[in-house]
Amino acid sequence: MKSDQAAVLSELHTLRDFIRWTLSEFNRHQVFFGHGHSEAWDEASQLVLNAVDLPWDTNPAVLDARLTQSEKERVLSFVSQRVHARKPLPYITGEAWFMGLPFTVDERVLIPRSPIAQLIDTAFEPWLRPGPVGRILDLCTGSGCIGIACAYAFEEAEVDLADISADALEVARQNIDRHMLADRVRACQGDLFDAVQGTTYDLIVSNPPYVDADDLAQMPAEYHHEPSLALGSGPDGLDITRRILRQAADHLNPEGLLVVEVGNSEVHLMQSMPELPLIWVELEQGGNGVFVITAEELRAHADLL
Repeated sequence: MKSDQAAVLSELHTLRDFIRWTLSEFNRHQVFFGHGHSEAWDEASQLVLNAVDLPWDTNPAVLDARLTQSEKERVLSFVSQRVHARKPLPYITGEAWFMGLPFTVDERVLIPRSPIAQLIDTAFEPWLRPGPVGRILDLCTGSGCIGIACAYAFEEAEVDLADISADALEVARQNIDRHMLADRVRACQGDLFDAVQGTTYDLIVSNPPYVDADDLAQMPAEYHHEPSLALGSGPDGLDITRRILRQAADHLNPEGLLVVEVGNSEVHLMQSMPELPLIWVELEQGGNGVFVITAEELRAHADLL
């Protein structure tokens, strides 16, 4: 291994050289891409550029620039973490992007990738009632990316980021400060709605743990770096989602809306609650398992929950 590293350090010189070599290492070790990039070339480029403190949109003319010895060694360190430890790139760099916004991440939180971004981009139309939005809850917030993105989309709203994990909320607070939103966004610790007792919302958005036991056992190694608390939720992946459905109406204003992502566990939810009038959102940019339901419908069908 040391001889291979020595050859790389002595024979490769430019950013382009190292991006190509990184791409080969990805292919050689069959790494899995599921945390921000679907293309090996894109991730190889970002890894190398980040290792030498260059932004992802660096002018391509720079790719023929030569690296210093310390920069080469840093690239090798990043690649080793990615291909041997199977660590997702955002955990190596400490940063992930969601809806064009940068977020601080580490292994205390999931890496942002929710298709709920597509709904935020359209301000949850046509499901959210017209008019001003006063208060939003991001339940099971993790890094805070969904709630913070909502704060950008609804500039008049106050946003609560709730999570049971104190470690996750430390990261969320870093992101609140990073985006300078402390005047409108707060972090609240507790088990689901225990974190926000006595508060009601126009909009509740949640990307809770929803991976069922079978899927959890078969996930690629990269996912095992993410907190297990934020992934699994019982045999069918719906333990937490059922609790959210039972309790959400008490925390929604009369015309409020609940939005939840359950991923592949949507099949289990459809089978277990076929009469509940969930609206499954068609996601034009890909993804699945996001439903919406109004406060009115939740109250009308409380007997099903």
